[in-house]
Amino acid sequence: MVPATNLLAFALAALVLIAIPGPSVLFVIGRTLALGRRGGLLSVLGNAAGEVVQIAAVALGVGVVLAQSLLLFSVVKFAGAAYLVYLGIQAIRHRGGGAATASSSNPASTARVLREGFIVGATNPKSIVFFVAVLPQFVDYSAGAIPAQLATLGAVFLLIALVSDSTWSLAAGTARHWFARSPRRIAALSTTGGVMMIGLGGTLALVGNKN
Repeated sequence: MVPATNLLAFALAALVLIAIPGPSVLFVIGRTLALGRRGGLLSVLGNAAGEVVQIAAVALGVGVVLAQSLLLFSVVKFAGAAYLVYLGIQAIRHRGGGAATASSSNPASTARVLREGFIVGATNPKSIVFFVAVLPQFVDYSAGAIPAQLATLGAVFLLIALVSDSTWSLAAGTARHWFARSPRRIAALSTTGGVMMIGLGGTLALVGNKN
């Protein structure tokens, strides 16, 4: 088990890092503006599920191999960036039907939004580097059970991130609800969300590197 002092120190460090808006926050806000509050919260859950895969990879030692391989890291980085650009383009293309999409209770729609969030979370190069570089610093190697300690630290990070990202999504959803009173304004807001995702994808592709 992770010592209580290490766990507390990591929780405080993670809280500070998560509080600073980064790619995950921009993605959630962009999705909420494009799809509505429900779509944003589903994106938060999907994104977190994708990060679970990254944490599991780090706990099993796969994450280190990925982060140290320029080829593999570049493949994941560009795949994630391209997918964000694709989601942004889709949001702009379907901006007129954003309100209907956000209020839909269609299970297939729910599954699609969760899946899209999962792919973004699993291919986020920034979080891969963070988990590989930061989590091991808070592990007590003398206590053994290293994978379990890494998984515990990752779970703490995810819990804080879920609360933070959900708060951002709810705030963005409240703003979108006001804009939804006008079809023209909601279309413009969906376009804004799409542009944010395209910009985020381009930024990750250009500056996201294994260093």
